[in-house]
Amino acid sequence: MEAELEKIISFDTKEEELAFEGLRPKEFKNFIGQEKIKENLLIHIDAVKGRQENLEHLLFYGPPGLGKTTIANIVAHEMGVNFKITSGPAIERPGDLAAILTNLKKNDVLFIDEIHRLNRVVEEVLYPAMEDFGLDIVIGKGPSARSIRLDLPKFTLVGATTRIGQISSPLRDRFGIVSRLEFYNSQALKKIVRHAAQILKIKIDDEGAAEIAKRSRGTPRIANRLLRRVRDFAQVKFSGEINQEVAAKALAGLEIDELGLDKIDRKILGAIIQKFSGGPVGVDSLAASIQEDSLTVEDVYEPYLLQLGFIERTPRGRVASAAAYKHLGIMPKKTEKEKQAGLF
Repeated sequence: MEAELEKIISFDTKEEELAFEGLRPKEFKNFIGQEKIKENLLIHIDAVKGRQENLEHLLFYGPPGLGKTTIANIVAHEMGVNFKITSGPAIERPGDLAAILTNLKKNDVLFIDEIHRLNRVVEEVLYPAMEDFGLDIVIGKGPSARSIRLDLPKFTLVGATTRIGQISSPLRDRFGIVSRLEFYNSQALKKIVRHAAQILKIKIDDEGAAEIAKRSRGTPRIANRLLRRVRDFAQVKFSGEINQEVAAKALAGLEIDELGLDKIDRKILGAIIQKFSGGPVGVDSLAASIQEDSLTVEDVYEPYLLQLGFIERTPRGRVASAAAYKHLGIMPKKTEKEKQAGLF
């Protein structure tokens, strides 16, 4: 059982564990961005610590890479309790969940990433655990089967998801605090890049950090990834120090433009404009035209394109905006109405 539990609550690689420990802040005072969420959580944490109670269950949602796992870890640190991490797909059977829950101590924080992918049978077992801190176990089979309840220590479940619409209402309603994480602005990302560069011992100036920040799609995870890639370019092709010129050339080599759009983003916009005459087009047809998975298009690429105002979601499908035409340097085609108006 312990070996199975260790497999469920673990990092995939040593590199991932080091990245988790190194670049992720441990306290809210060192966490950059998401100010309203931080403010509210600090109030809740101070209140429950004063009452010596467990924190209510938390649900964080929003695009990937915005800090859901980091905030959950900080909550555990601020509460002074253990932090256990797993994911929805890793909990395949009720027995897996039972193993995790029975190993928790009082007020521990259990973080379940991709909670929308929990097995429905597992989800049913989770309901009494969240509400009554009890675990119902059936012993035996047939007429002789009986149910016993195990009392669990009071704990805090923190769920994270990129698709809150796929979480069932009974599960969603059991979370006391639900928060949406927003994209970061360039100033916040610049601070994150400078902080990561200091930890990784990378020489970078303000202009270089700003160049990386503005191409990071409003996402700290992408900012940290781009910083590592630019570091490689700076080390091999330049003096090793990152300035605006080095960052711009490195990111151009990675096919990331000045707004942070990569090759796939431009393929999506190009397909809507050129293959589907600007739209509307369904997400499945769009994904098939660029040979990508529709869920990847919807979860990874669309949110940022929507934020930039490059595409619009309509009841009939996705439509490219005038800003998308301008960014790609393509002249919008005249509609039949506009053509007829030009004749008179």
